[in-house]
Amino acid sequence: MSEAKNKISELRNYMNDQIIGQQDLVNKLIIALLADGNVLVEGAPGLAKTKAIKTLASLIDAQYNRIQFTPDLLPSDITGSEIYIASKGAFEFRKGPIFANLVLADEINRAPAKVQSALLEAMAERQVSVGGVKYALPPLFMVMATQNPIEHEGTYNLPEAQLDRFLMYVKINQPDAESEKKILHLVREEINCEQRQLPCASKPALGIDDVLAARKEAVNIHMSDAVEEYLVQLIMATRHIERYDERMSGYVLFGASPRATLALDRCAKIHAWLNGKDFVSPDDIHAVIYDILRHRIILSFEAQAEGITTDMVIGKLLKMVPLP
Repeated sequence: MSEAKNKISELRNYMNDQIIGQQDLVNKLIIALLADGNVLVEGAPGLAKTKAIKTLASLIDAQYNRIQFTPDLLPSDITGSEIYIASKGAFEFRKGPIFANLVLADEINRAPAKVQSALLEAMAERQVSVGGVKYALPPLFMVMATQNPIEHEGTYNLPEAQLDRFLMYVKINQPDAESEKKILHLVREEINCEQRQLPCASKPALGIDDVLAARKEAVNIHMSDAVEEYLVQLIMATRHIERYDERMSGYVLFGASPRATLALDRCAKIHAWLNGKDFVSPDDIHAVIYDILRHRIILSFEAQAEGITTDMVIGKLLKMVPLP
């Protein structure tokens, strides 16, 4: 096992010990980090969305900032602004919290359109524009956003263009009974350690160079021509679903774009690499395809009226498109 893979494995094991019952979320956060992409995490309150993201940030020797999104937030609260310095007799740009390696955008759907637009430029172009001047963001840059699906008052739906900038859209569910017990015991142990001033469990530490090295290894995983063709046909099926099921032809308004193809390719390779494989199989594609496509398939009003979801469409495609 290479040094890069060993460090990433230690990071994943530590996170799974701290974020009980959310192994899938942990995997997807690590995949997004290694794929150089942004991730949107959706789940009910109390499911450790923010904790998982903060834990990941704490294990990497990089700058981390958290932005709490609210309806009164302004674009300059994220990007920064020009401030007049009297001693210099000139304006000076003061960087905002977006200038970090890892940025937690908490409750992102509470921010209005202008703020979403400022964040979109940062996510898409890896830069921000203030006063007609463009400022580059760090080479290692990742936005990890959260949103609450059960609360709608005071929230703004994210536009499709911004959703498409998220490499993955991860949905998480409540833990099972066994995981709930482990969570209870973990919190009790943490409280006991704090009260008795006992040392906490040692954390693995990754530098930016370790993350970049792991990225290089992961993207070089082999994908056969047959598996590549299968990946492409899955994307084509989102655009021409009538070729497989005429009844579903009215359900999909727009299929996935080429950006989805690139994302699926990269994430499938990283999934294979994380699991100790040196080649990509259809199982690796299946493991990430829901998170890659659920926000990139636009359904018709007819589909929504009938209770059809994008996850249901993706599941149908996996059954219809023949395996290699």
